[in-house]
Amino acid sequence: MPSHLLAPRTTIELKEVGGLGSVDSKYVVIMPSRDEARFIAGALQSLVNQTIPPILCVVVDDGSTDQTADIAEEFSRRHAWIRVVRRPDRGGRAVGGGVVEAFYAGYGRLEIDDYQFICKMDADVTLGPRYFETAMRRMAEDERLGGVSGKVFNPVGNGEKEERIIDEMVSGALNFWRRACWEQVGGYVREVMWDGIIVHRARMFGWKTRSYRDEDLRIVHHRLMGSSHKSVLHGRLRWGRGQWFMGTHPVYILASGVFRFRERPYVIGGLLIIAGYYAAALTGAKRYDDLAFRSHLRSWQLKRLGLGFLAPTPPEATSV
Repeated sequence: MPSHLLAPRTTIELKEVGGLGSVDSKYVVIMPSRDEARFIAGALQSLVNQTIPPILCVVVDDGSTDQTADIAEEFSRRHAWIRVVRRPDRGGRAVGGGVVEAFYAGYGRLEIDDYQFICKMDADVTLGPRYFETAMRRMAEDERLGGVSGKVFNPVGNGEKEERIIDEMVSGALNFWRRACWEQVGGYVREVMWDGIIVHRARMFGWKTRSYRDEDLRIVHHRLMGSSHKSVLHGRLRWGRGQWFMGTHPVYILASGVFRFRERPYVIGGLLIIAGYYAAALTGAKRYDDLAFRSHLRSWQLKRLGLGFLAPTPPEATSV
């Protein structure tokens, strides 16, 4: 891609973080989208407003039946670093693996190789102007920090409700990765729970992942995570099935479901997560076929529950 079509190259001066000098701040954003006409303008404007914009943003319209692609193309006419890829309508929204397929349709169209960070961003989130500058500053402070996000908030009535995410995890709504980490772990699996799997695989290889409570890293997610395109109840069942696929320990899913009692839909949502998991188990549903990963995952989960003495010793990770 001709260099004049990319956003200007910049570096972050980091005098205030211990003489680190500067860090290469070139990053790319891939934005899978389907029927997001209500929100995509806000998401793209968030990128335009960044103190350090991406050198390239590829919006993948995954067969929208509304004006999503038209809105994105209007932005691309005004900002040469925004590209739009249109995919045919496959007849409905494909959650989980479908999102990753759309992501890779954009990844295959990057046509550049000179970047240090890669971001998967939902088309229904909005960010403050210092989001990516702040994320890169965090990574500059710790070279083993491979994946970063902020905390996520859903608009509710006249206020906001925080989506619960533990500090060691990264939001699925906006994944920001050091490229070296992303490539070492093999990117995203094309299955449900792709966002959880990449975080745990990163830790297998010795990387750190983190979501920060920082006003500059605040993510406003205009649709409740895990709520599904059908209903929030369906989404919670799917979440439980996804936890089974990923390899979550049966004790951990009980604790996780109870933890989610405090979220909408209260109590029933957590019960449906548990029910989805055990229904998948009873029917012998497919699982992520990486025994080393599942061992690492379960060891981490048991330690989180204070049951580390029951945790197996996971094997060493091997690069993809």
